[in-house]
Amino acid sequence: MPEIYIHDVTFKKDDIKQNPVKKGEYENCIFEGCNFNEINFSDFKFINCEFSNCDLSMAKLSNTALREISFKNCKMLGLRFDTCNMFGLAFTFENCQLNYSSFYKVKIKKTIFKNTQLRDTDLAECDLSGAVFDNCDLSQAIFENTVLEKADFRTSFNYTIDPDLNRIKKAKFSLNGVAGLLYKYDIEIEP
Repeated sequence: MPEIYIHDVTFKKDDIKQNPVKKGEYENCIFEGCNFNEINFSDFKFINCEFSNCDLSMAKLSNTALREISFKNCKMLGLRFDTCNMFGLAFTFENCQLNYSSFYKVKIKKTIFKNTQLRDTDLAECDLSGAVFDNCDLSQAIFENTVLEKADFRTSFNYTIDPDLNRIKKAKFSLNGVAGLLYKYDIEIEP
């Protein structure tokens, strides 16, 4: 059976219930208020699409192509971006919950995370060169052998990043965030 190709279509909450999405390629599509909780997106292709107010928690992303995708106000708990198709992988996140997700060994340079929760998210061995973490909660996020060169953490909080275990050359941090870089020394920093 040939793969379907859908372009320039807006899918809304009610549409998805009546007509579930089928495996195929979706280009320039908008998904609004859709519940994709635990859906199997394996081998789907999304190109220049926007997901707005969607729940994608625990969706399966094995070999899923995500090229130039915008996620806004989405709940995305427990996603395994490390299983996606890596060719052309590019996305932005705004006002999203990415808690318990994994970007292990993923190369996503210059990715923008804005007002996003990344609690307990695995960013180990990830290439986040030039990434922007704008007002993000990084509680218990895992940074180990992560490339963070020229990344911007100035407005983010609750991160712990060991400069000895990560590449942070030219990364930007605020004075308030310095404690997150020195945590392993068990020192007290006062204003």
